[in-house]
Amino acid sequence: MTGFGRSTADLASKVVTIEIRSLNSKQLDLNIKLPSAFREKEPEIRNIISQSLERGKVEFTANLDFTNGELPAVINHSLVKNYYNELKGIMAELGESGTDLLSVVMKIPEVLKPSRDLLTENEWDRIKICIKEALTSLNDFREHEGGQLENDFRLRINNISSMLDGLFEFEEARNINFREKLRASVSEFAANNTLDSNRFEQEIIYYLEKLDITEEKVRLRKHLDYFNEALTDSSSNGRKLSFVTQEIGREINTIGSKANDANIQRVVVQMKDELEKIKEQLANIL
Repeated sequence: MTGFGRSTADLASKVVTIEIRSLNSKQLDLNIKLPSAFREKEPEIRNIISQSLERGKVEFTANLDFTNGELPAVINHSLVKNYYNELKGIMAELGESGTDLLSVVMKIPEVLKPSRDLLTENEWDRIKICIKEALTSLNDFREHEGGQLENDFRLRINNISSMLDGLFEFEEARNINFREKLRASVSEFAANNTLDSNRFEQEIIYYLEKLDITEEKVRLRKHLDYFNEALTDSSSNGRKLSFVTQEIGREINTIGSKANDANIQRVVVQMKDELEKIKEQLANIL
């Protein structure tokens, strides 16, 4: 599920801004961007995040701004002079000129080094609180989105349940029509031949049993109720809901295959449409 959290910590001479974004993912996938002062804290930051988030594609960004002109890094003067003199001598030997040696030297590793004691222990404790605040904000965002999804799920499950209730009327009409059509189809044969009425009734019962969808309706009702129950579970249940939707789809398909009636088929199509919308939304929480 998507989410966003942000928090700021005002320290003595610095401002730390924490931003956390999340997208849907089946597992926890962390992408952490830190200033140099935080690098040694990355394992601890990962541990804090993993304790709060089960899964998601998570982007964690920490920004460090200095408020009183303090330098985030200092120049290693002796190293700069040595590199500069060495490069100047090489340029002279090669007869080269015109190169801004100082800009070249400043790009060499270790010329710039972080200031010591950029973060004190007290500052780091405050930053950890800031990280947890951002995580809380992100989780609140995700819970709000989850609440909206839950309302949509319940609405569509209730729609399927109402459609299921409406099948009874169509079943009765279908069975009556089937009996009449079967009687009409054998009436001409019965006028000229001996027709065993008991046999005839047995045939009707056989075909009606093939068309009977009582068991499918009972199972579908149970799956719908179980889906609603699973929504109230506090644990992560996206995969469980996905499995239940598969079972719901199986019963709807069986009802459609046994329908032999245009009205029932139309209801089945409407049920499938609601179920597909549920599946689309479930992709956000798997």
